[in-house]
Amino acid sequence: MSSLSRKWLVPVGMMIGLVSSAQAALVGRLPATVGGTDYQAYYDDDLDVTWIANANLAATETFGVANINANGTMKWGTAKAWVGAMNVNDYLGFSDWRLPYTFQPDPTCSNQTIDEEGVVTSYGVDCTGSDMGHLYYVEGVTSGTPGPFSNVMDYYYWSGTPYYANENYAWDFHFAGPDIAGNQNYNSKANYFYVWAVRDGDVSQVPLPRAIWLFAGALLGVAGVARRRA
Repeated sequence: MSSLSRKWLVPVGMMIGLVSSAQAALVGRLPATVGGTDYQAYYDDDLDVTWIANANLAATETFGVANINANGTMKWGTAKAWVGAMNVNDYLGFSDWRLPYTFQPDPTCSNQTIDEEGVVTSYGVDCTGSDMGHLYYVEGVTSGTPGPFSNVMDYYYWSGTPYYANENYAWDFHFAGPDIAGNQNYNSKANYFYVWAVRDGDVSQVPLPRAIWLFAGALLGVAGVARRRA
């Protein structure tokens, strides 16, 4: 490739690079039609998951599921049913919403225990390996600093991951509180906690603006002509 062609390719790469680097870690998806947030969902391009914008949607939308408190809290089994009802109703056009995952083991957690069978349990603070831990510690989303989200509650949120050692327990995450802020732990499924739905992937694959590609194509075309003349 001639130096003249490379000269034209540099602006193209810079233009595409600037557009790509401008994308934040939490990207708004599906513009909201009512107040609360600018978008109905936010895509986390680190984990390739999409969170609903309202972190306590259940307080205003039960999808017909019973036994949900007026403040949006519910037992673990009800939380599973609520997400299932979201999917039956194709919330935001999708039927694969789920409760957040809590991955075990997670070496980033402050506490690691090993049982007699050699199974590692990871809990405590600084757990960035799971969905909610990543949102809290990496993206900085807490009840006090909710970022683009609405109704991030100062309490526990259910994970969809059961606790392997006791079928009556499941994992949860606390989004604030002076003593248990950012704490990942397991609790009885009979407790009433909040629920925040997430799904794998992006709800709206947004390509580079068409004008950028047209501009890039024009520059490449000019570079080709210049190369032939060189």
